[in-house]
Amino acid sequence: MFRHRGKSRTFSHNLRLASMLSFVAGIVNVCGVMALKVLTTNITGHFAYFSEEIALQRYSFALASLLYIFAFFLGAFVSNLLIEIFIRRNASFSYVLPMTLEIFLLSSIALLGMAYYDTRLIACILLFAMGLQNALVTKVSNSVVRTTHLTGLFTDLGIELSQLFFQRNNKLNFKKLMQSIGLKLSIILCFFSGCLLGGVLFGSLQLHTLLWAVAVLLIALFYDYIRLRYFYLKRKFKH
Repeated sequence: MFRHRGKSRTFSHNLRLASMLSFVAGIVNVCGVMALKVLTTNITGHFAYFSEEIALQRYSFALASLLYIFAFFLGAFVSNLLIEIFIRRNASFSYVLPMTLEIFLLSSIALLGMAYYDTRLIACILLFAMGLQNALVTKVSNSVVRTTHLTGLFTDLGIELSQLFFQRNNKLNFKKLMQSIGLKLSIILCFFSGCLLGGVLFGSLQLHTLLWAVAVLLIALFYDYIRLRYFYLKRKFKH
């Protein structure tokens, strides 16, 4: 799921990656909204909030919006920096450090949360983690997959659905188009599912709901290793 790069990546690799990490983003998104009243998986809205706070002369709130924007940007920057540093040593495991950092950050918020952190700091940490994740999946999938926000996905989905009327006679293009549509629908549905599950669990678990996101990240992190061990043991017992 992570270790395949470039031409060796297939539709199934991107589908698994997109499904699992968009589910994580959905959980983080709803936790941010319900616990903090802050958008924590994208920064588009924060530009509007920043402009509103400037107009209302509430400069401390405007500064908070800028911090949120910078936190997401910094997460993306750090993620790619770590990948580029480690890809020169072992390309297959260059994703491990960004994933581990995201797991650590979400776990710390889930376990310590409001008791130890200021609300704005929690929001910044969650935005940083989502910047990490978005840059990671963008890099690994060659910009095919993005998992933390849906605006661009709905735009692309609308374009591709309209293309179905013109690609039916070209079987190769039609197949690629259907795969792309399927991938985008999977991201949207898994993000939505994460939001629903997170919203249902938040009433009883509060920020501990983020541990569900951490569990999915751990499965994603060790997925390739578990799969390789499975096929190794299968061949061993077969022979």
